[in-house]
Amino acid sequence: MVKWGPVIVGFILAIILANLFAHYVDSYWGTNLGLFIAGFIVGLWVHEGILGGLWNATVAGSFGAIVLALLFVIGGTIFGGAAGLVAGLVSGVILVIGALIANIISMGIGGAIGGLLSGHN
Repeated sequence: MVKWGPVIVGFILAIILANLFAHYVDSYWGTNLGLFIAGFIVGLWVHEGILGGLWNATVAGSFGAIVLALLFVIGGTIFGGAAGLVAGLVSGVILVIGALIANIISMGIGGAIGGLLSGHN
């Protein structure tokens, strides 16, 4: 089950930490380290074990892609009518699937470790 409080805070932390570490550490590894730490914090916060931490951290990481996909659909519909709606839906779905896969790797693993260390099942 998704706990929206930690997900929203994890989304904000992911933006801040990924940009901070990308700027000061390295553009690729720093970004992944920032996402990992944000996922770890979400996993600790939700107290739902490994799978709960993995799921909530993945949703937190993918929340930005979900918001962007909704903006694609709205913008495509406004500017392109029915064809824009279809284009926005297709690009939005592809974006969300790609973000879910990428965030399972970076934030999800951190969330699973945080959920494991929180000590709850």
